[in-house]
Amino acid sequence: MSATLAVMQSENRPDVRPVVASLEAVSMNYGAVRALRNVNFSVHAGQVVALLGPNGAGKTTAVKLLLGLLQTTSGKARAFGADPSSPANRMRTGAMLQVGRVPETLRVCEHIDLFSSYYPRPLPLDRVLSLAGLEKLRDRKFGDLSGGQRQRVLFALAICGNPDLLFLDEPTVGMDVESRRILWDEIRRLVDGGKTVLLTTHYLEEADALADRIAVINQGEIIAEGTPSEIKAQTSGKMIRCITKLNLATLLELPGVNSAKQDREAVEIRAVEAEPVVRELLTLDPLLSGLEITAAGLEEAFLALTQDRGQNNNREI
Repeated sequence: MSATLAVMQSENRPDVRPVVASLEAVSMNYGAVRALRNVNFSVHAGQVVALLGPNGAGKTTAVKLLLGLLQTTSGKARAFGADPSSPANRMRTGAMLQVGRVPETLRVCEHIDLFSSYYPRPLPLDRVLSLAGLEKLRDRKFGDLSGGQRQRVLFALAICGNPDLLFLDEPTVGMDVESRRILWDEIRRLVDGGKTVLLTTHYLEEADALADRIAVINQGEIIAEGTPSEIKAQTSGKMIRCITKLNLATLLELPGVNSAKQDREAVEIRAVEAEPVVRELLTLDPLLSGLEITAAGLEEAFLALTQDRGQNNNREI
């Protein structure tokens, strides 16, 4: 798969929703390092848009530009059609970032009261505590909270001003499974209420569950964009998982097998079509067990897109 083929325009269907935030032909340099390369990217109203990429791909730079925390080297960053750093835009924006420090001696309710005072029409304190699942922690000092509880406080600080545009950077890091699912439900409710969310996450399951649209960024360029289904369609085929006595060399020689790797006691095989491969496996190993067949998921598509990009660049060098 070439990087050119990886870039999608969602079957060239225009999105009729208004653009809330955008990067228009944006390049961003840090000295000799080029973090973004002529990036065009839009976030449409009433959607969750996930920006995915490996470490160092340019996600944080893109987010900081859209928040008005950085100025572009060339091109334009826009929020609500204007400079993201304008006071009017800051009043309409909330952010949950993985940078900065929160005073540990203030209580949860004190933090929310303080942040709410920065906005003209903040949500009521009890509403924020409820949305973030912090009712029982309202009087707890931030320094006494667990990692997952601190994440919920940061989420509360991001939403307390009742922003129209919400930036969530790795929002569920440190949360257990139940807390993560609860936060997902709250994000969905915010969007159902007309809010817009730009999400960055390393949990691809999270992006698949929440995002209306996904953009994949790698080495400072948007290399794919579309719905989760369209992104996953970039990786055709099936994933076969099983326990077999056959070695990897034998598996790789089977017709239709694209890759095979060991995963603990089992092997994972990627194939164009599952049925003929499974028939051949059972012929060669009648004692084969633990057979599972799944369609290629977002993780496989993400790895295929980003690894293909890296291999193309290596070939160009």
